[in-house]
Amino acid sequence: MKQFAKIIAYLFCYMVYPLSYLIPRTSKILVFGSYRGGFNDNSKYLFIYANEHIKNRKLIWISTKKSTIAHIRSLGYKAYFVASFKGLWYALRAKYWFVNSYSSDIAFCLAGSAKIVNLWHGVPMKAIEFGITKGDLAKRYVQRDIRDTFFHPAPFRRPDYMVSTTDFFDGVFSQSFRIRKEQCIQTGCPRNMLLNKPLAEVEAFIQKHESAATKQLVAHIQQYDTVLVYMPTWRDSQRECFANGFDLNALNACAAKQNACVLMKPHANTIIDKSIEYSNLIFLDGNVDMYCILPYTHVLITDYSSILYDYILMPEKHVILFHYDFEEYVNSREFIFDIQDNIVGRKVYTFDELLEVITNADYSISQNDLQRILTKFWGKTTEIDSCHSILENLKFIS
Repeated sequence: MKQFAKIIAYLFCYMVYPLSYLIPRTSKILVFGSYRGGFNDNSKYLFIYANEHIKNRKLIWISTKKSTIAHIRSLGYKAYFVASFKGLWYALRAKYWFVNSYSSDIAFCLAGSAKIVNLWHGVPMKAIEFGITKGDLAKRYVQRDIRDTFFHPAPFRRPDYMVSTTDFFDGVFSQSFRIRKEQCIQTGCPRNMLLNKPLAEVEAFIQKHESAATKQLVAHIQQYDTVLVYMPTWRDSQRECFANGFDLNALNACAAKQNACVLMKPHANTIIDKSIEYSNLIFLDGNVDMYCILPYTHVLITDYSSILYDYILMPEKHVILFHYDFEEYVNSREFIFDIQDNIVGRKVYTFDELLEVITNADYSISQNDLQRILTKFWGKTTEIDSCHSILENLKFIS
């Protein structure tokens, strides 16, 4: 019955979609949204910036989550449930939609003639969208499996504008989203707006826009000499663990000896035994916005996640690349470049090596490699205000 109801819902969506082209739209209304109804990522930061710098347009956040709507309203901004009268009205009337992934961040069936501005979620490391040629997602993009395509129509709605960073990524995005390079706007990512701000400005942003839980977390971690953050890539084989041989007790003991803490940010699908508490390991909820917390950290531990490229935007930070399954992982995934030539950080291949690097604080890397990666992945966008640049390019601000 659930599957039947789902099919009916999607059929209704397909019937509504062409009708959404008939509603006249106005550039006086801008709507924003994000995946799974959250208030996060690039669209969150652009929405906040727009509210603070644009006065002659209606700025609306649309969501499927009442908790998200309540939080945004508590900040003094306008937000509506997508199925409410005002949610439907503003979605249909807005000429510009700002999303993190697809029109489904708001509602695919209401997109019609709206101009979709895809902010995307960072610079990619692995193949995305129509650049994927193997694996399960290839069924959707390349093989066009009928069932998979039917239940995921949003990726086939090409964006009108795509946020990019360099000529190299203009090429990646134009191929992956089947658009012209001229539709890419080289501005950088709004979610990185706090990474190079003085901590006083970051603190002011948190006090104004973040939850009580985030405020408490930031206050708590500042008591430690070193704050590390572990953000691994999701693997199907690790639903119940972080990695083979990964010893949480040993990591906790290592951190405790140095008055350090490790923020653990596993994938939402990873099962965590919450009955066990650790003195120096903090497991973060999936709803926590890392981009206002990262400035308070000192070391990133990751593997093949593109969080690497955001993190290195901050000077005097360190990166550990925990590549315990390098050959296996690289051979099983499609990367858009030779990975060895396009990553930077202190590489370790075993858990014991990871502990040794943390213990000795041995994070040394080539500064030439760091600068090369920064130039290739971010280019001149490191020198501009990404939020201002996006709105300026679209003629909403001068």
